[in-house]
Amino acid sequence: MKKIGIVGGLGPEATVDYYKRIVQFFHEHNNGLSAPEIIIYSADMPQLLKLVTEQNWDSLAKWLINKIAALKSAGADFAVISANTPHIVFEKVQAQSPLPLISIVEATLKSAKAAGLKNLGLLGTKFTMQSTFFNDRFAKDGIAVVVPNAYEQQYIHEKLMSEIELGIFTDATRRQLLSIIEDMRERHNIDAAILGCTELPLILDDETSKIPFLNTTEIHVAAICQYCIQAA
Repeated sequence: MKKIGIVGGLGPEATVDYYKRIVQFFHEHNNGLSAPEIIIYSADMPQLLKLVTEQNWDSLAKWLINKIAALKSAGADFAVISANTPHIVFEKVQAQSPLPLISIVEATLKSAKAAGLKNLGLLGTKFTMQSTFFNDRFAKDGIAVVVPNAYEQQYIHEKLMSEIELGIFTDATRRQLLSIIEDMRERHNIDAAILGCTELPLILDDETSKIPFLNTTEIHVAAICQYCIQAA
């Protein structure tokens, strides 16, 4: 099996979820203890947030490429970024990456197309919701992506930064997030919601929602594991 490199720490809770999901996949796939080697570069999230806030895209791409290069030096055969927000510069990073990369956006698009979805809501950091890297790519395949209103975006971002990224999951926040999704369903007639921050699946699941979720962590992990097997 190919060695997996993960640029993690963006944030740590999702990185742990990635690791556990990958290991679980291979335990089930192999019906035993065997799993691929996984190399994690746990980056400092405030550095990412500073570069994104400044919209310093060239420096952000270079910052990520340096970490992918470190993963290659450590023996990784391919790499992933375990967060949605850095995918703002994914094309820049991919063009200069020393390793093959698996895009969370492309994996999510493939899942949406397989499910026949046409009108999606997107939740994530304010950077993800206010950018167009999901919208533009999905539109090329005839899928519309809408985001919450400005007030809702601010609420989601604040809860991500002050609670969810720190591993704090409250019923009150969960209820409000579900209320925002329901309001989007009524306003925009969305048929599913993209959980476009890899921490959101830690507080939300399909059982609590009236519409299905596209869990970007779960989708990305499936693509990682499939590549690991196919490329072996």
